[in-house]
Amino acid sequence: MTHRPLFTRSRHRPARLWPALLAAFLLVLGLTSTAAYGREDDREAAAADQVLTWTAGNPIDRYLSAPMTAVAGAATIVFENSAATGNTTGMPHTLTFSVSDVEFNNDVQLNILANPSDSEGGRHTAQVTLSPGRYFYHCTIPGHGAMQGILTVTEGGGEDTTAPETSAKVDGDRNADGAYIGQAAVSVAATDAGSGVNTIEYAIGADGAWQPYTVPVVVNQVGAHTVRYRATDKAGNTAAEKAVDFTVAAPPTDDATPPETSATVSGEKDAQGAYLGMATVTVTASDTGSGVNTIEYATGADGAWQPYTAPVMVHEAGTHKVRYRATDKAGNAAAEKAVDFTVVEPPTEDATPPETTVALTGEKNSDGAFITSAKATVTATDAGSGVDRIEYSLDGGPYLAYTAPVLVDRTGSHTFAHRATDKAGNTSVAKQVSFTVAEGGGVPAPHCPEFDERLTVIVGTVDSGVPNRVTGNRCTINELIEDEKDWSSHALFLKHVDTVLDRLLSAGVIDAREHRTIYRAAKQSGIGRPGQVDGYQKLFDGTAASLARWEQVGGGRFGLNADGTITSSTTVPGMGMLWFPGRQYGDFSLKLQWRDDAPGTGNANSGVFVRFPYVHDNPEEPRPEWVAIKYGHEVQINDRPDGDMYKTGSIYGFDRVGLGGAGVTPKGTWNDYEIRVVDQHYSVYRNGVLINEFENSGGRLFEPPRSDDPGTDGRRFASGYVGLQVHGTTDVVSYRDIRIKEL
Repeated sequence: MTHRPLFTRSRHRPARLWPALLAAFLLVLGLTSTAAYGREDDREAAAADQVLTWTAGNPIDRYLSAPMTAVAGAATIVFENSAATGNTTGMPHTLTFSVSDVEFNNDVQLNILANPSDSEGGRHTAQVTLSPGRYFYHCTIPGHGAMQGILTVTEGGGEDTTAPETSAKVDGDRNADGAYIGQAAVSVAATDAGSGVNTIEYAIGADGAWQPYTVPVVVNQVGAHTVRYRATDKAGNTAAEKAVDFTVAAPPTDDATPPETSATVSGEKDAQGAYLGMATVTVTASDTGSGVNTIEYATGADGAWQPYTAPVMVHEAGTHKVRYRATDKAGNAAAEKAVDFTVVEPPTEDATPPETTVALTGEKNSDGAFITSAKATVTATDAGSGVDRIEYSLDGGPYLAYTAPVLVDRTGSHTFAHRATDKAGNTSVAKQVSFTVAEGGGVPAPHCPEFDERLTVIVGTVDSGVPNRVTGNRCTINELIEDEKDWSSHALFLKHVDTVLDRLLSAGVIDAREHRTIYRAAKQSGIGRPGQVDGYQKLFDGTAASLARWEQVGGGRFGLNADGTITSSTTVPGMGMLWFPGRQYGDFSLKLQWRDDAPGTGNANSGVFVRFPYVHDNPEEPRPEWVAIKYGHEVQINDRPDGDMYKTGSIYGFDRVGLGGAGVTPKGTWNDYEIRVVDQHYSVYRNGVLINEFENSGGRLFEPPRSDDPGTDGRRFASGYVGLQVHGTTDVVSYRDIRIKEL
């Protein structure tokens, strides 16, 4: 059965600043009292003598401690999720009593949120009155459904200490000797006059595992059998184990043929045919007469025979023999067979990434700048599995395959990043060098209209899929198309694109199909068409002056890089927001580029906030970084396959998109993002592809209605500010080229 949470939506992810916000929700809805959030001694002294304590810490799949039983009547609930109980991450947890499941009591409406940083230090109390029966409790925060349990409450004034009464009977046709012919069915019953029967269990044989009893147990194996059984009541009293013994005999048959048997050995092998680390032996038997009764196996030449119930896994290095046999229900035994094989230790796993170095060569001037050009030569070594591939990124562009020394001949400052991956899949942390190319008397740097080294030809936000090749004049196709130029008309832009493509077709840079594909992308882009592409205002253009127009609130920081990008800090902790206080926007198209720069195997976790009110002096939310979360919308950026359920393109807390909708781009690759908002309709484009559409018609999906939401239907503001989230020191993300246009 699915146990639904008390609230149908919650706005939680690790390290978000939840406590005061959700506590306010609970108070507004009347789901708890202010006393539930106090910790003064006089409040606890006034509570009932019965104190039930739950604790939580770092684990997200279980409470650290929780009571199993209680007595009906008044009780003090204590829920603590603090540094004292082992919470070192600051993650909030809730303790919620379900009121929507008919299997459980629904007369206690309890929902407590605790966080080490809240006003009570993570320790909260509430006074409740418990009724006899069972209460189902759980955590309401998404992704924490496994934090749950059952509290059993017995009648007040007398605790149930008597275990259930149990009995069993065996049914089936019997022969003259009293044996059951072909099969026997064992039925188990239990009664309890106190708290009631909670579970009935059974086990087959003297040492078989206990299993839940739901229907009569059918035993059809020929031979003597023991079925053990027991029961537990809702107060936790378990009856003493009992057992029934009986014999199953084969039905009359003239079957004189033993079963057919075979065995297979599976597992990963080395070049010599030995199994690496483990071999699995699977035995099968069939019998067309009376049917297979038992299958047995034995390891080694003289190992004892054992019942075969599942494939046999052999881990020990060395040569092995596994013998096997089978018997049918008529008593015919198959001849013993065997399989022989060898297990060897697997090779040591390579967990060390390659080492990379780069050498910059070329003639330098007196200032140390390379004259005309510099050549970057990358080398990589790996003592383990060996180098699989080398990649490089020039000036913050996408990582490209490194196959030969890279010539950099554009005048100006440059950064060159390099990394390598070995055959075991380990990727080294990117290293970076900076250098300058100055004009000289040699070959001049190419004079390209724009700088654009993305992997494919992207016109505006429409990705054609055609590789962004370097042309004969050393400019890329993207650079020659000039889609960032302020074109006065769409027709003029298309004429320019057609001229460029004709020239590239004649030079053999593209073929006719690619010509048509790029031109079609240009038509779809709408560049030059009024109200679609031109008229964007630059909010951040890569300069310190434009960044100074923004304001950082809360934790974390964004820093300005030499290449005109901003990157979230790896040293300043906390979650916060960089927002643009210059003006509010109603219907708009917001464009920017973002890149995943998280170190190691981590992933960028960030978001673009839109339509939130002024963040300072808000009477309902004193923390400015939370005004955007509470009143605006966050368009998520998170390509990680695990962790938070909201992936790139999601409207956080309102509309979820999985990774299948947005896809995953490699680390170090710039992504184009366009967020179009008209009235309450949100469209999110990634690299020119529409990955999400959302109509805001009724508030969050995981939260109850709030009195502080604008409008009676829970819709958000019709205009507001924009901002960028910094999530933490390991969720590193970079942004550039941020621009907006009112629609």
